[in-house]
Amino acid sequence: MIHPELKTDHTRRDPVPALAEAVALAAALPDLQVVGSDVVRLPKIHAGMLLGKGKIEELRVIFEANEVELVLIDGRVTPVQQRNLEKVWDVKLLDRTGLILEIFSDRARTAEGVLQVEMAALAYQRTRLVRAWTHLERQRGGLGFVGGPGETQIEADRRAIDDHLNRLRKQMEKVVKTRALHRASRAKVPFPIVALVGYTNAGKSTLFNRLTGAEVFVKDMLFATLDPTMRKIMLPSGDEIIMSDTVGFISDLPTELVASFRATLEEVLDADLIVHVRDISHEQTEEQAMDVRTILTTLGVSETAPMVEVWNKTDLLDDDARAAAQTEADRKDDLFAISAVTGDGMDDLLASLAEHLKDPRREEVIELSFAQGRERAWLFDAGIVTNEELTDAGYTLNVFWTIIQKERFTRL
Repeated sequence: MIHPELKTDHTRRDPVPALAEAVALAAALPDLQVVGSDVVRLPKIHAGMLLGKGKIEELRVIFEANEVELVLIDGRVTPVQQRNLEKVWDVKLLDRTGLILEIFSDRARTAEGVLQVEMAALAYQRTRLVRAWTHLERQRGGLGFVGGPGETQIEADRRAIDDHLNRLRKQMEKVVKTRALHRASRAKVPFPIVALVGYTNAGKSTLFNRLTGAEVFVKDMLFATLDPTMRKIMLPSGDEIIMSDTVGFISDLPTELVASFRATLEEVLDADLIVHVRDISHEQTEEQAMDVRTILTTLGVSETAPMVEVWNKTDLLDDDARAAAQTEADRKDDLFAISAVTGDGMDDLLASLAEHLKDPRREEVIELSFAQGRERAWLFDAGIVTNEELTDAGYTLNVFWTIIQKERFTRL
């Protein structure tokens, strides 16, 4: 694994934790063993080769001595650079985008997730037709970027890829319509939606499982969760909500993936409350939080959207750091220090979710016809009817509701 550090890039991340994250990305793939990693400092990018001749030769000797078959570069590599480096080093080469695509392909479980990954992979491959894809071989699931013997030839013809993409887009249109129907049906449910977002491996799924009693796949690896999951839970206050666990974000998320997963991440746009889960024990927690906010903005989430921040994994902090995190959380109404593993801080978080979702209520009188039985049932299911009278035309109801509930009712 190589992490290029460009000295002239003033926005670059600290190379040591960045390399560690890249290695963790690679470790998220089965059948892949990382035998070495290093930061390569570059005074400038070499257009055709990425690295300088001396460094390329130095690495070639290392790769040959260690019988390296695949080189991962934690950054963007152009098709020409990729072809030239593969030729000199006699290896397969994969850049950050290709690696993340491979992980996503390996993890996708739902038909929608598989479809989204395939579209993103084809969009990525389309830019790389300068390469000879025929030598890539498959041994297992995934996209074939890091496979072995037995793979059929990946389509290298631009027109074939375009035709395939068009077919996938048509399938995706059906998925989008289905998701829109699901969102419309959820709008008819009188329960607010809470979306968990955060950097990958921040502990969202562990928190989701503790809150919902679900058994979402949890493992200490990047992108353990890919397909979103939703569950209804009851808060200690007696209020019911729908909790949504979403795919984790990551710095330099490939644009192909942002575009392809927009439909999935629209769950966040529909949420009544966003819970930003952070791994407060991570040395780059601030940078990770900034990456999450940037992606949320890209998705169209307003800076004024209702949001609370959860500092997770306090069990991994020392006593002083844990006390400092708790003190900071005590000072702010929208900040909570918790451990989803031990359960510390969960009571305060749950109580706050109920309060954040309780807008000031107002009493109103509405008229319903006899034909509006579904609307009447919705109001009673929501528990907001304080009085009802039968009229010649239907029903007159006194309701005591929040703005959110009123908006949901008008969408029925």
